[in-house]
Amino acid sequence: MRPAALSRGAVIALTALVVFTPIALIVYQSLLNAPFFMPASALGLDAYRFVFDDPDFYQAFRNSVMIAFGMLVISVPLGGALAFLLARTDLPGKRWIELAVLIPVFISPMVLAFGYVVSVGPVGFFTIWLRPLLGEAPWNVYSMTSIALIAGLTHVPHVFLYSSSALRNLGSDVEEAARISGASPLRVALNVSLPMVSPALLYSGVLVFFLGFEIFGLPLVLGDPEGHLVLATYLYKLTNKLGTPSYHLMAAVAVCIIAVTFPLVLLQRYLLKAASRFVTVKGKANRQKLLPLGVWKWLALAIVLAWLALTVLIPLSGIILRAFVSYWGEGVTLSDVLTVAHFAEVFEQPGLVRALINSVAIGVIGGALAVLAYTAIGLASHRRQDWLSKVIDYSVLVPRAVPGLLAGLAFLWVFLFVPGLGWLRESMFSIWLAYTVVWLAYGMRLISSALLQVGPELEEAARVTGADESRTRRDVTLPLVRFGMLASWVLIFMIFEREYSTGVYLLTPGTEVIGALLVSLWAAGSIDLVAALSVINISLVAAGLAIALRFGVKLHD
Repeated sequence: MRPAALSRGAVIALTALVVFTPIALIVYQSLLNAPFFMPASALGLDAYRFVFDDPDFYQAFRNSVMIAFGMLVISVPLGGALAFLLARTDLPGKRWIELAVLIPVFISPMVLAFGYVVSVGPVGFFTIWLRPLLGEAPWNVYSMTSIALIAGLTHVPHVFLYSSSALRNLGSDVEEAARISGASPLRVALNVSLPMVSPALLYSGVLVFFLGFEIFGLPLVLGDPEGHLVLATYLYKLTNKLGTPSYHLMAAVAVCIIAVTFPLVLLQRYLLKAASRFVTVKGKANRQKLLPLGVWKWLALAIVLAWLALTVLIPLSGIILRAFVSYWGEGVTLSDVLTVAHFAEVFEQPGLVRALINSVAIGVIGGALAVLAYTAIGLASHRRQDWLSKVIDYSVLVPRAVPGLLAGLAFLWVFLFVPGLGWLRESMFSIWLAYTVVWLAYGMRLISSALLQVGPELEEAARVTGADESRTRRDVTLPLVRFGMLASWVLIFMIFEREYSTGVYLLTPGTEVIGALLVSLWAAGSIDLVAALSVINISLVAAGLAIALRFGVKLHD
């Protein structure tokens, strides 16, 4: 067997191993009547009986469905409208608005949730400032309605990304014809442009609905005060429900979540293939002309800015203010309580300093290693249609159905259960491996896009001159995709910096990262440290974003 075939087989086997081993352990643990480390554990369905007899499970499931449906109803119309305005019209300030629209994608949901608490919570900054005008605040940020509304608004960018990409690929002839016949910009959007990209809207709708079942940070922070559970927070609170780690109960809930999410992932794949076959009548090739909004552009701009204020300005300004005040409440004057003591406290605690160093390292070094791993997997299936490529294709999809919290829990069990791997649990390798697998589908999408930019004739020319497959990859394909790999590295850096749930169960002395520590510190009530670490986390993401823009990285297709 040729070396290229051996290396390809090794990449595929290793990918399948790291993807399916955690899933297999989840399923196995769910079929035990006690945690696997207990001598009395045996096969049985006791865990499922306990979960299905627990009223809290059904409350969590109903709330997850409600949030997912709310996200779908809110984000798809708003995301589609936003995509139309920014991609097809002469809306003022589109360059800066498009950048601001993507901020919720790169900011940790845990950070955003905390931002809403300190800005519009019962004693939030804006709540107190508006109380003389409004009396008691007409909103309750801890209600299920608020959680669903905030989740929907913060997931608008996910719909925008897919819809705007599809809209930019449309010709403008049909829209111009509609305008000539007297249709208003609104009617053009509703009857012409958006229907033409309906596959992209449908795909993004399924994505948002799926994300509603794995949402964790928002309901953890906003749902706890009034006891609102979703499936992810119910799983999180099962940790010590029976006085000892209830791993078998957690595994049963994890299997239930995967049973809901995996069919949605398969549906996404089907819709993506259907969208690729969706052809629109474009008239003259690549002809583009923006639709003039006239006087309506100022109303449209006001609506977009209102959305940005609700989803970006209010939570981020609340976080920054809270990080620089010693305390806050009714009757407190802002200028009297300004301080930098919270940041000084962060740098005085060794565990928090390690978290800062580890977070930068996992983004810079871990991100680079992840991109190399994604590239190796991408090359293993590049321009191939055999059964091994299909194995890779479906293996990549599996982690997408496993929320980060579950993935971190599954890898914890891998390190505890598989002999000889226990020492890895206390190293940053455990965090890196979990992050890399959780974001495998996203990373592969970035790398695949870069690989598809290489014309097949270039690789064929190398093969004709006598180069074998390995040399063709090394001397032709990889040099041509190096800028795509660099762009992927920057984007993975930002994703790794925002990640928070995957490291929760892998958190040990020496493996601290900012995201997981935010969950731990929030549970402990350390609001000052949470605020300071949130600002630092935002700063790291902003640095990555600035680098991406400096080098011309496209943040979306």
